Amino acid sequence: MRQLNHDSAVPQLPPKMSMSKAPAPPPASEITKEMRKLSFEDKESRNNKDVKQQPQEQPAALPLPQEFVVKYLGRRDAGGLWGIKHTRKPVDDMVARAKEMKPGETLPFLKMTVSEKGVNISEMPQNVNKNFEGGFYNIDVISYGVQDLVYTRVFAMIVVKEEAASIAKSQHPFQCHAFVCDSRHNARKLTFALAQAFQQFSKEVKANKSTRKPKKFAIDLRSPEEIEVDLKEADSEA
Repeated sequence: MRQLNHDSAVPQLPPKMSMSKAPAPPPASEITKEMRKLSFEDKESRNNKDVKQQPQEQPAALPLPQEFVVKYLGRRDAGGLWGIKHTRKPVDDMVARAKEMKPGETLPFLKMTVSEKGVNISEMPQNVNKNFEGGFYNIDVISYGVQDLVYTRVFAMIVVKEEAASIAKSQHPFQCHAFVCDSRHNARKLTFALAQAFQQFSKEVKANKSTRKPKKFAIDLRSPEEIEVDLKEADSEA
């Protein structure tokens, strides 16, 4: 399993990707239609045996901060800290809820900024849905990130509630947040950006000889196809 954690070395990198500005986002009224299109096309294309697999992308060195325009699917409780087994069902549930949106309803239209300090979520000027959790997530409360293997334009991350050990038993300490990117490529790029943020954060902690130990976190850098093959092999061995 190819993961990047806080002790991992930076992978060998290809030339930097173009950092040209993202195109102007579509009107908020188009979000629901695009979401429904995403929900079917991604899944069907992966089930079509005639579709050729795309060449595997490799991690790219990304200067931070990186900004992404995303649509917020929402959040659900996650069963654990790491692993796609803890994000798959929450993502399925959130996509199913998005597909049931009534005419005129839209997903929150947000800007996601990834830096070595963490992830900041704010709304785009076109956003009309205020039902989202914005604000800043410190890098050491994010335990896992992955590009979903079914809906490949979706990026999911697990956030650990601060002071998780002291919260009431009725409250779940792990939450899965999911975001829809405008392309599979940008979902992959977002995954790499967070991996880069983890790497830089760990280097700073070590360089400052801080007594504060960074919490464990992981980014799954395998492609959705590789993750799917691994899960099938695990099922066959069980």
